[in-house]
Amino acid sequence: MAADDVVVRYARLDDAPVIAAITAKYARQDIMLERTADSVVEHIRNFFVAECNNEVIGCCAVAFYTQKLAEIRSLAVCNSFKLQGIGRILVEQAETVLHEEGVTEVFVLTLSPIFFSRLGYTEIRKEYFPEKIWKDCVHCPKLKACDEMAMVKHLAEGVRVQPIE
Repeated sequence: MAADDVVVRYARLDDAPVIAAITAKYARQDIMLERTADSVVEHIRNFFVAECNNEVIGCCAVAFYTQKLAEIRSLAVCNSFKLQGIGRILVEQAETVLHEEGVTEVFVLTLSPIFFSRLGYTEIRKEYFPEKIWKDCVHCPKLKACDEMAMVKHLAEGVRVQPIE
């Protein structure tokens, strides 16, 4: 599979069960919180999917906290497509859309800091994002012993912008 074979698009309602299934594999490994199909439907307009040969092979979502601050979350790729650049393509598309919306700062909470550092993210203290902690982290069973790293990227003028399909 070549990167040219991958199309990133906004998720549709009929993608919700597939997104839930892809993220469930990571949730079972305590890599991310589980997303039910119903919760995906509630936030469907915030999801992107990567497709190859009309098959959804990965996903990610964005969450807005302020006009200038957003999070990339729920990044997941099917096992058979890992290490082929799908995650990078999804993150870059999300960054493009966030930049077009006027977001200047994007963050992630991750167990894969090397992946995100290669994309220009730098480590930062979680306390820098109280919006995230009060909105989402308070519901996480790992709240008191969080093992995720907070990372941030500043989206600057001149960010490569690609229109979404």
